[in-house]
Amino acid sequence: MAFRKALRRTAIMGGGAVAAAFGVSQLIEYRRAQAHVAAEADLKVPYPNELPSRAAQLAALRDTEEFDVLVVGGGATGAGCALDAVTRNLKTALVERSDFSSGTSSRSTKLIHGGVRYLQKAIMRLDYEQYMMVKEALHERANLLEIAPHLSAPLPIMLPVYKWWQLPYYWAGIKMYDLVAGIQCLKSSYVLSKTKALELFPMLKKDKLVGAIVYYDGQHNDARMNLAIALSAARYGAAVANYTEVVHLLKNKDPQTGREVVCGARCRDVITGKEFDVKAKCVINATGPFTDSLRKMDNQETQNICQPSAGVHIVIPGYYSPDNMGLLDPATSDGRVIFFLPWEKMTIAGTTDSPTKVTAHPIPGEDDINFILTEVRNYLSPDVEVRRGDVLAAWSGIRPLVTDPNSKDTQSICRNHIVSISDSGLVTIAGGKWTTYRSMAEETLDAAVKAHGLSAEPCRTVGLMLEGAKGWAPTLYIRLVQDYGLEMEVAQHLASTYGAKAFDVAKMAQVTGQRWPIVGKRLVSEFPYIEAEVLYAIKEYACTAIDVIARRTRLGFLNVQAADEALPCIVQIMAKELGWSQEKKTEELDAAKKFLYLEMGYRSRSEQLTKTSEINLDYQEVVRYKKRFHKFDKESKGFITTVDVQRVLESINVHIDENALHEILNEVDLNKNGQVEINEFLQLMSAVKKGQVSDSRLAILMKTAEETLETRGPVSVDRSGGGV
Repeated sequence: MAFRKALRRTAIMGGGAVAAAFGVSQLIEYRRAQAHVAAEADLKVPYPNELPSRAAQLAALRDTEEFDVLVVGGGATGAGCALDAVTRNLKTALVERSDFSSGTSSRSTKLIHGGVRYLQKAIMRLDYEQYMMVKEALHERANLLEIAPHLSAPLPIMLPVYKWWQLPYYWAGIKMYDLVAGIQCLKSSYVLSKTKALELFPMLKKDKLVGAIVYYDGQHNDARMNLAIALSAARYGAAVANYTEVVHLLKNKDPQTGREVVCGARCRDVITGKEFDVKAKCVINATGPFTDSLRKMDNQETQNICQPSAGVHIVIPGYYSPDNMGLLDPATSDGRVIFFLPWEKMTIAGTTDSPTKVTAHPIPGEDDINFILTEVRNYLSPDVEVRRGDVLAAWSGIRPLVTDPNSKDTQSICRNHIVSISDSGLVTIAGGKWTTYRSMAEETLDAAVKAHGLSAEPCRTVGLMLEGAKGWAPTLYIRLVQDYGLEMEVAQHLASTYGAKAFDVAKMAQVTGQRWPIVGKRLVSEFPYIEAEVLYAIKEYACTAIDVIARRTRLGFLNVQAADEALPCIVQIMAKELGWSQEKKTEELDAAKKFLYLEMGYRSRSEQLTKTSEINLDYQEVVRYKKRFHKFDKESKGFITTVDVQRVLESINVHIDENALHEILNEVDLNKNGQVEINEFLQLMSAVKKGQVSDSRLAILMKTAEETLETRGPVSVDRSGGGV
C-alpha cells in the first residue's frame, strides 16, 4: 500500500526524483509497475476467457480480406512477432507448419541468459557488438522473468575452480557480468570456499578443487513459454494456426514501381490437406533454421544467410545434481561450454555445438551423448558412477546461427540476429537467441512498419504479462490443493505450468474414487502430469499425441520410457475428444513412438542392449545368472515367455498386468520373437554390469523374485491348515 501511494506521489517526478525517492529495490519495483501499466493500457482483449478453436482460427485466416501482418513460423521469435504486431493494433496472422515450438524453441538448454561465454569473447576481442548483445540479453532476461513468473525463475549456477590462478580470472569475468546487468542483476555473484562448494554441490569432484564462484541466470520451461507467447497473441486477437504450412508466396505488381511485391501466402492445412490464400500487406519470415527455404520461395537466387548448428542435450536422474544449483564447465576438452542443470526434478546436461544439415527431425547422436557423459564425469566425484544407462532422454536442436557463408567454425559465430527486407518486401528475422526473442520481434516490427508504411502504435510488449501470469502467486498451488483436493506435487506442477490458468485444468480433472487425492488421475505414477492436461492441451491447439508428450507436457523430454507408457492413455483421451477412428488412433500411436525412438533418444537408449553382442561376464557371474534364469525356465527350453514369468510371480503372490509384463519382456527381446533367450538375458546382465543399462525392469523383477524364493522357507503343514 505504501508503495502504491509513493507511486502515485512520484507519478509526475522525473527520473532523478524517482531515484532519490526510492531505494534500488523499490526503484526496480516502481519501474516494473510502470512497465505493466504502459504495456496493458488501452489494450483490448477480445478473448479473455475461452480461446477460439483451431477451426475458428483457420476460418479467420481464410475469410479475412487482408491482414496487416502475416508471420510465418511459430517458434519463440515468430510468436513474439505476432504478439508484438497484434498489440500495436495491427491485424495479425501467424501460421506454423508443425506445432508451436516444435523446432529449436523446445530443444534449448532451458536458460534465460545473457551469455557468459559471449561476454568473455567481447572482452577478449574488444568486440562491441557482442558486448551490446549480452547487455540486451540481460535486459530481456529481467523482462522475461517478470512477465512469466510461473514459467521462469532465477537459478544459481556454480563455476568450480581447480587452479588458484583461475579464481581471480573467473571472478572478474562473472563480476563484469553482474555489472553489465546493472540494476537488473538477479542476485550478486559470490565466491565459495572448497568446503562450502562441496556442501552445496556434494556430487562435485573434490580432488584439487580450490573453490567455486556462483552467479545467477534465469531458467524456464521453453516450450510452455513459447506456447504462452502464442496463446497471448491469440487472446489479443491474432489469428494463429499450427499445422498450417506455406505452399508458396503470393505476389502482385506494385502499380507505382511495376515491381513484384509479396502480398500474402498460399497455405495448406496439414491435417485436412485443404489449401487457401492468406492476404497480407507484410509477410514476416521467422522460420528459424528454415529461414533460407522461405527466402528462396521469394527469390531462388538469394544467398544463404543461416548456417545451422546442432546442439545435443541429455536428461539424467535428478540425484546427479542438487535441487537448486546448476554447474558450468567453462572449458571442455574441445573448448565448448557444458551446462549441468536441475530441471523439472531431473538433471539436464548439454550442449554440443557442431555443423549440421537442416532437418525438421534432428536426431541425437551416440557420439554427442557420450561426449556429454565424459565431460560430466570429469566434474563429478568418482563416488558418483555416471552410467550410459542413466540417460532418460536425449534430443538435438538446430540453432539458426547467422554467419558469413565462408565461415566453417560454428563455435565462433555470434548468435546475434539480423533483420533484412528483400526487393519484394519479404521481411526476414534470422539468428538471435531464445532470451532476446522479444527485442528481436520489436526490431522486426519496427522495420516492417517502416518498409510497408503500416499504421501502427509503438511496441507494447515490455512488461506485458503472458498467458497465465496475471493472478499467479508462489502460493497458488495451496489453493489448488485446498479447493480441488489435488496432490501437492500435482498442484505445484499445474501452478508452475499454467499459472492462474491452473484452475481451468483442475476443473477438468476427474474424481479418482480414492480418499486422497480427490481429483487428478496421473498419466504415469512417477510424474505429476494428469489426464485433465490432455483435455486442456486440445484447448491449447494440441492436434497430435506428440504435441502432448513433447510440448504441452514435457514427459517426452524427461523420460522416454514413461512417455511411451503414457501414450495409450493420451491417445485414448484425444480420440474420444476429437472423434478419431481406430485407424487414426493407431497412426497417432505409431507416430509418437517413432518420435520418441528417433528424436528423443529412445533408439540410442535401446541400442545399448542391442549392440551388446559380447557378453562381458566372468565365470561365476554367468553361473549365477544362468541359475536365476532357470528358476523361470523350469522346463529348460532355453528361453522364457510371459507365461513363465507370470507363473513364478504368482508363486510369490505378485501380480502384474499381462500387457505390462509383455512390455517388460519386449525391452529385452532383441530379435522380437516373443521370448527371451538365455543369451539375451546374459547380454542384458552384461549391459547392466557395464552401466549401459541401468533400470531394466526385467533384471530387477527377476532378481527380486529369486531373492524372495530363496528367503522364503517351506510352508509348514500346521500353518497351511493341514492336508493329506
